Amino acid sequence: MGDYSESITVNVPSDRLFAYLSDVRHLPRYMPRLTSARPHGGDQVTVTAHIDPPDAPEQDVTSEAWLRVAEDGKSLEWGAPGPHDYRGRLHVDDAGEAGACRLTVELHTEHTEGEQVDHGLQEALSGIKQSVENAEA
Repeated sequence: MGDYSESITVNVPSDRLFAYLSDVRHLPRYMPRLTSARPHGGDQVTVTAHIDPPDAPEQDVTSEAWLRVAEDGKSLEWGAPGPHDYRGRLHVDDAGEAGACRLTVELHTEHTEGEQVDHGLQEALSGIKQSVENAEA
């Protein structure tokens, strides 16, 4: 079992970052390997990812997930059913400087390859930062 947490400063106001992240259709713009995300039925989301596992051929995989938005606390929670008990939370805070905010992502998974998970979190945070800052430019 693993619990992971990473943070990054993003150079946009917190309300704009949260609005961007709350729109599930933006997921493929900043999540590595994710090719589509379609919201439906409340907090349900259908996602498709292009993966290249070491023990299987390269492929597209579609699955169901959920995403809950907590507007008042500027946080999102998500998860996907499956053997790794994959779920997480992100939270947007003001960074104390004008036009910037702090994004923290917490992840829980039964997947125990810590270095690989840490790298994935850093890749996702960098993708979010680049995507939202470019959208604001």
